[in-house]
Amino acid sequence: MKQIPTLRVAALTCLAGCAASFGHGAWAQDSGAYPYLGVSLGESRAKFDQTGINARMLGSGLQTTSLSSDEKDRAYRVFGGWQFNRYFALEAAFFDLGQFSYSATTVPAGSLNANFKLQGGGLDAVGTLPLGERWALLGRLGAQYAKTRNSFTATGAATVTNPTPSERAGNYKVGVGLQYAFSPGFHLRAEADRYRMKDGFGDQANVNVYSVSLVFPFGRSPMVTARAPMPPAPAPAPPPPQAAPAAPMAAAAPMPPPSPAPTAPAVRRVTFAAESLFGFDRAQLRPEGKAALDAFAREAAGTQFDVITVQGHTDRLGSTAYNQTLSLARADTVKAYLVESGGLAAAKITTAGLGESSPTGQTGDCQGSQPTAQLRSCLQPDRRVDIEVTGTR
Repeated sequence: MKQIPTLRVAALTCLAGCAASFGHGAWAQDSGAYPYLGVSLGESRAKFDQTGINARMLGSGLQTTSLSSDEKDRAYRVFGGWQFNRYFALEAAFFDLGQFSYSATTVPAGSLNANFKLQGGGLDAVGTLPLGERWALLGRLGAQYAKTRNSFTATGAATVTNPTPSERAGNYKVGVGLQYAFSPGFHLRAEADRYRMKDGFGDQANVNVYSVSLVFPFGRSPMVTARAPMPPAPAPAPPPPQAAPAAPMAAAAPMPPPSPAPTAPAVRRVTFAAESLFGFDRAQLRPEGKAALDAFAREAAGTQFDVITVQGHTDRLGSTAYNQTLSLARADTVKAYLVESGGLAAAKITTAGLGESSPTGQTGDCQGSQPTAQLRSCLQPDRRVDIEVTGTR
């Protein structure tokens, strides 16, 4: 069995990681569309057609008495793709499925030894079914073009006319998998794929590959909505002028001046773009989101506030029930962080999930109902978290 070129695969993995790091600073995507690179390592398993081998031997006047085979090897794949949205991607790859062999002994006395090596490239359509914030099911259907290089040796009564034939052919490929997103810039996949190939005799054969893939998305930087400045607290109203008292007929105690009119509490609203706090379609804070909330908590610490209201909002894509659940989960996450890390009083913070019911009014020209990249980008202002502070400094 051949050994996988480990240094070459490691170098490709390093390059993919560097590309992911560069992409976070050079791209700005908020619609869910992004490119990615990846590398895959696993085990390949071929299935020889023993009935067909025996039939070819009989056609040459030989009878197979024993047949042994080596049908397992290591496989690797290097790939890159474009994730159009959370449900669909196109992926191009170069693959090496390893090499396989069998050895047959015959009557009249002889032997035939065969070796096959498979390499090629392909293009897959990859469907993604999210199972939550981090997990997703994968399904793929694609076309691949591969070369099968063969080597035959024979002894005794067995003979070969072409010891090194090769096959070049296109065929289909299918696969399923499970993906876990550790972060916006790193995903891990476990996959099972089936390649339909031709062997050295022109017959069709299946090669199954079971692999683990490292995926490096890049270009997923958040877009941050500018926060509204905190309005100054209104100045206290001046006391009303006092009329001069009439001359008393008898001594009387002076009247105290009236108290100043009460000051109406100031209201301050801060708006965060959802993508600046959370990953796409998630309710867990990103490091950038924690930093933004830390700055807000420091500023709020110097305010004598009565109540803080946290409101989560989504765009109109998706079901009403799902959007309501997601918006409330995001509001609750923000409250929990302000209490635990910001030191704000939990009793003074309320949350609300408004889903898609309160758009900003800036997205009236966004047409369509399909979750395309252009429509998601147009609806970005509606995906937000509003924090309203009522109180005075």
